[in-house]
Amino acid sequence: MKKNYNLLMHLLISSKNLKFVGMLLLTILAGNAMAQFQPAIQYFRPYDKRGINVFETPKEKDTVVWDGLKLRIGAGFTQGFQSLKHSNGLADDPSKLYELGPGFPLAQANLNLDVQLYDGVRLNLVSYMSSHHHNEFWVKGGYLQVDKVTFLKSEFMDKLWENLTLKVGHMEVNYGDAHFRRSDGGNTFWNPWIENNIMDEFTTEIGGELYYQNKGIIAMVALTDGEIQGNVNKPTSDDVSKRKPSIYGKLGYDKQFNDKLRVRLTGSFYTTQSSISNTIFGGDRTGSNYQYVMENAPVTLSGNAFSGRFNPGFRDNVTTFMFNPFVKFSGLEFFGTIEFAKGANSFENGEGTTWAATGDRKANQLAFDLLYRFGKSEQFYVGGRYITVDATVSEGTSAITPGTNYDVTIDRICFGGGWFVTRNILMKAEYVTQNYDGYQDTGANNRFYNGNFKGIVIQGSIAF
Repeated sequence: MKKNYNLLMHLLISSKNLKFVGMLLLTILAGNAMAQFQPAIQYFRPYDKRGINVFETPKEKDTVVWDGLKLRIGAGFTQGFQSLKHSNGLADDPSKLYELGPGFPLAQANLNLDVQLYDGVRLNLVSYMSSHHHNEFWVKGGYLQVDKVTFLKSEFMDKLWENLTLKVGHMEVNYGDAHFRRSDGGNTFWNPWIENNIMDEFTTEIGGELYYQNKGIIAMVALTDGEIQGNVNKPTSDDVSKRKPSIYGKLGYDKQFNDKLRVRLTGSFYTTQSSISNTIFGGDRTGSNYQYVMENAPVTLSGNAFSGRFNPGFRDNVTTFMFNPFVKFSGLEFFGTIEFAKGANSFENGEGTTWAATGDRKANQLAFDLLYRFGKSEQFYVGGRYITVDATVSEGTSAITPGTNYDVTIDRICFGGGWFVTRNILMKAEYVTQNYDGYQDTGANNRFYNGNFKGIVIQGSIAF
């Protein structure tokens, strides 16, 4: 342990970023101090290395004994360094893109509160203390999770609930498995890569999820309000523009066959018929970890927070399916995302326009990760990643014109690795290259015309 700390200090000081070193040291000391007094929480996914490759919280009998209310205070902290370059095919105006240089993006931090309220009943509340999109303190959401119903004093209900879990609140939507491995502000510990999928499937909505888990079988059905925030205003009387709920679900199988082999396969769907502003592909309130790539100058931290990602803009109606295979054999690990989505914005559905509805567009995504984890406690890993998105984009659509639709492709290749210095400290790095194909040299998205960005990104991450 002492050798690891000394080596980490040498690497940090050599960066000549004393502010970063100071912040990181304080966070390490605070995290280690807090870890000594953290109470155990039932049916809980740890924020540190123990939470890697945990998806839905397991339903097996929990060994944590209920002996009264407990409060667990945790945090996630991430500081990155990037050296990226970007370019496009606009030869007549090559300086249009923001001039990138090596540097340290704003550090991101999360505050995690977990409360054991009763036997099998807990509360989760996560807040963003610092992020690229919302620079102010911002609540992500909170939910109540019920894994036991002993408070009902009913043997029948206790037996019924042995395989059930209920989550209610304003919470992260459990569509697909990719969101269990993504970076979320200061929480970057579970993601072996620097960034999330190109088409980032993440949002929070108000509602409930009911789970059934038994002998490897996973089934979930859910209903939410279909939007990222609560709203009580009455939409227009036109039926097509009324709010509709989001309905989503998951069916899968997750089995640890022996001490070496684990196999998981899930299929998920998410659908809403009409929404004022649906955000299943744009609900992140923290921001990208590839800062300002493929952005035109001038830029702002919050105004250009999602660089390198693609949002298909299905804000009114959307239906999407995702399939996620996961196989871990000894240290070798494979995770895949196969996704098919379609939807439209309100203009494309003819709401308030002078032209007829044009109907749904499509956006499909394939993503594959291959990792090898090694070391006595799998504290090291190396691997590669490939992602491609094929979509039809809509440009120039308004109430008076249908605009133009055309097909585009975005692909990303990454090579990287990481080192868990301790259970709570992670250093990771990757080389990334991302290409844009099919974009036109005129219009609002012309900065992506024959676009490319590439380079190296490094992150230091702490979680407790």
